[in-house]
Amino acid sequence: MPLLSRLLVILFLLFAPVQAFAVNPDEVLADQVLEARARALSAELRCMVCQNQSIDDSNAELAKDLRLLVRERISNGDSDEAVLNYIVSRYGEFVLLKPRLSVRTVLLWGAPVLLVLAGGVSLLVFARKRTGLPTGSKLTPEEQARLSELLDK
Repeated sequence: MPLLSRLLVILFLLFAPVQAFAVNPDEVLADQVLEARARALSAELRCMVCQNQSIDDSNAELAKDLRLLVRERISNGDSDEAVLNYIVSRYGEFVLLKPRLSVRTVLLWGAPVLLVLAGGVSLLVFARKRTGLPTGSKLTPEEQARLSELLDK
């Protein structure tokens, strides 16, 4: 194997993204079905400390507490929706990595589009009004005579 190929393989292995699951063995539920549900829910919840990781991927203490809370609620028989509603009621919509569709999220995502459209419409209206306006004042009789004199030459 040539040296360049070896170097590329080594660099790839060094910089390849490694998924670091933060779920500790003592957190794992004995029932595999419940554990799969807990993992799926944990992947939907944001770590409030890291803010760009799910609680399943985070090593923060708060993420661990939330993973344990999810597993506790699932073990108590709560549905997935009930678990999510409980956590959202405590931490707000921000805890969800994929926010639910509501009036607030529609306004949040739709406001920039509406502002751009309103700006475009106002520019069109303003441009149309300006095309009909005269650009200057009428020439005085002296200016008109001077212009006629210059044009006749």
